[in-house]
Amino acid sequence: MTRILFATSEVYPLIKTGGLADVSGSLPPALRELGYDVQLLLPGYPAALSRARDSGAVCEASLSVDGFDVRLWQSQLPDTDVPLWLVDCPPLFDRAGNPYQNDRGEDWSDNARRFHLFARVAALIAQGEAGLEWIPDIVHCNDWQSALIPALLASCPNRPGSVFTIHNLAYQGLFSRDTFNELGLDDSLWHFENLEFYGQLSFIKGGLVFSDRITTVSPEYAREIRTPEYGYGLDGLLRHRKDRLSGILNGIDTGLWDPQTDQHLPSHYRADDLRGKVWCRTSLCRELGLEAGSGPILGFIGRLVEQKGVDWLIAAIPPLLEKGCRFAILGSGEERYETPLKQLARDWPGRFSLTIGYNEGLAHRITAGCHMFLMPSRFEPCGLNQMYSLHYGTLPVVHGVGGLKDTVFDPLSSTMETANGFCFQEAGGDALHATIERALETLGQPRVWRQLQKNAMSGDYSWTRSAEHYGHLYQRILAERQAV
Repeated sequence: MTRILFATSEVYPLIKTGGLADVSGSLPPALRELGYDVQLLLPGYPAALSRARDSGAVCEASLSVDGFDVRLWQSQLPDTDVPLWLVDCPPLFDRAGNPYQNDRGEDWSDNARRFHLFARVAALIAQGEAGLEWIPDIVHCNDWQSALIPALLASCPNRPGSVFTIHNLAYQGLFSRDTFNELGLDDSLWHFENLEFYGQLSFIKGGLVFSDRITTVSPEYAREIRTPEYGYGLDGLLRHRKDRLSGILNGIDTGLWDPQTDQHLPSHYRADDLRGKVWCRTSLCRELGLEAGSGPILGFIGRLVEQKGVDWLIAAIPPLLEKGCRFAILGSGEERYETPLKQLARDWPGRFSLTIGYNEGLAHRITAGCHMFLMPSRFEPCGLNQMYSLHYGTLPVVHGVGGLKDTVFDPLSSTMETANGFCFQEAGGDALHATIERALETLGQPRVWRQLQKNAMSGDYSWTRSAEHYGHLYQRILAERQAV
């Protein structure tokens, strides 16, 4: 049985700031169903350690790493059979809230130290030097927080194979030359072909340069990041390693996200019987204080940041409100976006609902209760919300980038047998508004709309297909290493 160490800085339901947590909570169980011995490695955040100890976690090893006392606790990812290892180092990880930032939204000043130690522990496990009986054949690293692992293993004899997955190239883990020196990294790594990036230490380059395979979370995003527009200065390196780069589309957890069984919904429904969806809409209006009536409801769930195209959304909303549209918005982020959205909520009571923060149950109910789901992202490596909305028969309106392009097919460019949503290509609020108007016209054609819903709900969004692709990748890596 192939052994996979899956190193991640967050995993649902233990700690979540974004899509990485959803992937980390869904892909390992799917891989285990295919017969892979996948074990998770996660920093020992307080909530995760508390839950693990309550469920009978055992301390399996004590280590001294970079002058810190570290304990490895073994538990299980809740509601799965996936073994979970927690890197317990209180001076670095025993902090409340966000794993990367303090309560003022500022990065922890010692993030480099924290995730360097995490990488060092992973490297010790990978080399069989952590006092555990289990040694992986493959180390699967995710985003900059675990990207140093392949670099630390590069010169080790008989090292395991490595995969590095880019979930969002915009976050790279950049630190100073002084930080590089303080971490005690080998001097040879300070080179533009290794970890140096325009005079800074780049954690993410550890994965991009030294891993056996690089993946990202959709085929289109794998193409985009090889261009200057989306490459954040790393497009040249990614073009150089294009034969080692592939895009594997994420899936969704159809156990948690299924309109036929979803525990967060007041009524269930399926593709051939949407009566429950009508009740979900009525119930959502009552919950959010939206006017009852026939006007369409448009939803948005996500971070209120530039990447998500929130400025385009804010520009498009007023004329749609005047036409009778209603909005259900859930998210939090930058004040420059929260402020005008709050003003819209004050100006349009009964038409515009804004919930600042995140509420898992409400996210499910918005996804089920709306007519359309809006994702006008400037870039989107994969996106999960559009797949949730497709699965729930809530047609997405998206910007044609990254995973949105790979999953949403517009009637203007697809057949009626495959079309499942609406897509705009030109960046900006005008293009978003025009596409929403076109979607509203289609909503007025019930037979066409129903066909699009049927197409959307019949798609396969599960993790099984994606897990099979990762499995094939692991086997290719092992075969190549065996041949060498």
